[in-house]
Amino acid sequence: LAKIGDGWFPQRFGPDEVGRQEFEKLRGYIEEAGRDPSEVGIEPRISVSAGNPEDWANEAAAWKELGATHLSVNTMGAGFSSPQEHIDSIETFKQAVGSV
Repeated sequence: LAKIGDGWFPQRFGPDEVGRQEFEKLRGYIEEAGRDPSEVGIEPRISVSAGNPEDWANEAAAWKELGATHLSVNTMGAGFSSPQEHIDSIETFKQAVGSV
């Protein structure tokens, strides 16, 4: 990733102290490879099954503060039984985090 990658999807940690440390490590690896860290996108994922719209907005803001450049939404595992429920959830997510 540090040498040739153009993006990273962080997994298994949140926008907390562990996340901050992981972002710093990645930036260091990229710089060691002679590249500018701002050229590598970082795209965490927020699951709609975890929390509510206010929680999603807070998490999105925390990821942004760490340096995330993009954001994905995951509707799987939320108990939806129709495509429309997934679409509605994505629209609610967009309304909640769109101003972040």
